[in-house]
Amino acid sequence: MKDSVRNEYLEFQMKIMLRFCVNAVISVAAVIVLYLFLWRQRGGNLIVWFLEHFIRMEHEQAFLIYHYYFRNCKEIFFAAAILLIFISLLYFLFRWMTRYFQEINQGIDALLAENIEKIHLSAEMFPFEHKLNAVKRTLEKQRQETILAERRKDELVMYLAHDIRTPLTSVIGYLNLLDEEPDMPVDQRAKNIHITLDKAYRLEEMINEFFEITRYNSRQIKLSREPIDLYYMLVQLSDEMSPVFAQHGNSVVLEVDEDQMICADPDQIVRVFANILRNAAAYSYSDTEIVISARETDGQVVIAFRNEGNHIPEEKLSSLFDKFYRLDKARVTDTGGTGLGLAIAKEIAVLHGGSVSAASEGDTVTITVCLP
Repeated sequence: MKDSVRNEYLEFQMKIMLRFCVNAVISVAAVIVLYLFLWRQRGGNLIVWFLEHFIRMEHEQAFLIYHYYFRNCKEIFFAAAILLIFISLLYFLFRWMTRYFQEINQGIDALLAENIEKIHLSAEMFPFEHKLNAVKRTLEKQRQETILAERRKDELVMYLAHDIRTPLTSVIGYLNLLDEEPDMPVDQRAKNIHITLDKAYRLEEMINEFFEITRYNSRQIKLSREPIDLYYMLVQLSDEMSPVFAQHGNSVVLEVDEDQMICADPDQIVRVFANILRNAAAYSYSDTEIVISARETDGQVVIAFRNEGNHIPEEKLSSLFDKFYRLDKARVTDTGGTGLGLAIAKEIAVLHGGSVSAASEGDTVTITVCLP
């Protein structure tokens, strides 16, 4: 890892080192030239010549001024000249390096800009350019995820309000009917009370599911893992849900070893399987089989639920586990679920350290649960 980082910055390091070496060579050369110039009195001749031609002094007077004021103090002039050269070269070196800081500063400004344009720096600054662009992509992804989360939150509130309003309206309607007609025949009254109670139970179920998905999201659910006989659990669950399958003439086929075990919270994991089977029954063709298979691979138990139904486009597969998502987009509570079943199944699987995915090939839809 350290060698990789060192190689990334090698070009940048070499360019800075080269610039320092060039400045050092120039500094040494300037000092040598200046020293030889003063040591061999070429500088003295120039000073005497300057005093003679521009100040109009006699040669002897000009030489005496050079001798007393310049040659006797040449160490001071020499040191001042060296200091001047050093400061000048240091200034240009810092000015050159400041250009890189300006590039990085411009890159940071481009990083904060809400656009998808790529950040470009000098060739030797490629490692910085690469990292800035990586951060920009991460920030853009987070921004898109935030926008998506806000949209889903708005949709959640809208869908919840719509789904709750439908049974609530029915409950209020039937209660008003019972209140306005006190002399209603007993059989009619009993029928209306039964319908009202069904709608109230439906409303309670929806509210419970909403609070349940909220608890899963906030990780408030505590798991009690224990060894589970997967085959026996699926047999028992299939028997309990047989009335649901019978509505469309569906049947369940198990392709699971009788000794297959998993380690999970039984109350929670049975909810995963039940929600997936309920979804499969709702969207399967009539008189078809729902096949459940299981296998162990790479330290995981992979349980697949396969049913025959309408093909699901690729772009919709990832949305199957979104809250309140329905394939038919029809938010009619009497004919569809809350859209939380698969979302709850996913949250439980993730809570177990597993995952849930969906695939659709032709008329075969497969939902796969992976558990450690």
